[in-house]
Amino acid sequence: MSELCEQTAVELRRLLAERAISPVELLDACLSRISVINPAVNTVVTLDEAGARAAAKAAQAAILRGDECGALHGLPVLIKDTQETAGLRTTFGSPLFANHVPGADQASVARLRAAGAIIFGKTNTPEWAAGGNTRNPVHGATGNAFDPARSAAGSSGGSAVALACGMATLASGSDTGGSLRNPAAYAGIVGMRPSSGLVASERRAFGWSNLSTDGPMARNVADTALMLSAMASDDARDPLAYTLPDEPLRARPERWSPPRPVDLRKLRVAFTEDFGFAPTERAIRRVFRDRVAKLAPLVAECREAAPDCAGADDAFAVLRAALFMAMHGKNYRERPEMLGPNVRANVEEGLRYTLEDYTRAATTQTRIYRAYQTFFESCDVLISPAITLSPRPWSEPYPAEIDGVPTQSYFHWLALAYAVTLPGHPALSLPVGVDEAGLPFGLQIVGPRGGDAIVLGVAASLEAAFAGDPGLRRPVPDLARLAVAPPLSSSAGFRAWE
Repeated sequence: MSELCEQTAVELRRLLAERAISPVELLDACLSRISVINPAVNTVVTLDEAGARAAAKAAQAAILRGDECGALHGLPVLIKDTQETAGLRTTFGSPLFANHVPGADQASVARLRAAGAIIFGKTNTPEWAAGGNTRNPVHGATGNAFDPARSAAGSSGGSAVALACGMATLASGSDTGGSLRNPAAYAGIVGMRPSSGLVASERRAFGWSNLSTDGPMARNVADTALMLSAMASDDARDPLAYTLPDEPLRARPERWSPPRPVDLRKLRVAFTEDFGFAPTERAIRRVFRDRVAKLAPLVAECREAAPDCAGADDAFAVLRAALFMAMHGKNYRERPEMLGPNVRANVEEGLRYTLEDYTRAATTQTRIYRAYQTFFESCDVLISPAITLSPRPWSEPYPAEIDGVPTQSYFHWLALAYAVTLPGHPALSLPVGVDEAGLPFGLQIVGPRGGDAIVLGVAASLEAAFAGDPGLRRPVPDLARLAVAPPLSSSAGFRAWE
């Protein structure tokens, strides 16, 4: 089933510019793949074929005229269903917004469209992106591309699976506690959480909170960098995107794409299985140790170490609960029956906290941030597993235990990701083969403060170094098997709350 839609975005842009293919032809390839594969995994939940075809024809006309075109000109791009798209249904996975059609794009989507992207559909997400399992009562569950009975993680699980299955060249995601990185790891694709404020947002309820950010997802590092180059920007509405007036340093595409090669022989790498606190499965630790052993001979230094993350569980729980109270407190008071268990749990947790709790969490976050700055004085990047365990069935709301030890909350199993969310450093999940269960394994690469270009360069260099090893290359799902699989919608509990 090798088709045009499986080509890289970078290669497709070349073919489009040379008029070897047309945007309409490329869009048709993506739509065809969706029609065949989507029933098995339920990842694309809304399509705008008519609007996309009109945009693709306009893109082709621009190419034929010789117009100056944007970085994503003519590329079909899918958007996570928590990000508003003009004229295209955006549900947030919530019954409250089941029929919501925004009148305008949110800023990160508008930047993609301005760069020439053909926005043609939306991808599934848990309700309000609350959870590491992509499942909601509006659109149902999304299955893992390598085993539809298993979780796609979340909250950008729909985008990750769509990319793994070749339904689009690029897809957007967002990340609070790993919502880009975790599903990328489970799908065998690349997901990047940029530095706080690099992808400016006008939608955060707490403008100065660094927990949430939008970011790019793709099948390789160069494509991820290409998408980031279109998403990064200054925006006066985002306090974290602050720059000097008229000096939008974040919006210079050449800073991100293409990734600058890194000389691995000079690279100082620190590695950790758990950041000193994350409940990481023994099987994942074994696979990670194997990957470290493969990486170590390529670099100048590879040592086990991690920044001091003491108190991270508590700090993330409190700060996250405060964010959910700001976003959903009113609906919790007035229409609690329209909210799912994860959102209600976060609001109720927030109602139990005091200002003293918030003060403790904020000071802990600041201490962890400063510990990261000291830590990166002696290394260039930090690596860890991207996620704490191998995919489990999506029918399980969340992992209640790991290796027999109970987890503390529905998001505790995402600790490897939120250990990096708290300080706001850039991080990327790079696919490096499969785990002991034969399912994708992701390596989390964390860079220094503002080191997005460093992360992309290191990831691209490792991707190239591992390309010749079948055990370390990006795994690919069995599309022929998915094409004949029963529709996921026929599964018990498909449309239940998380």
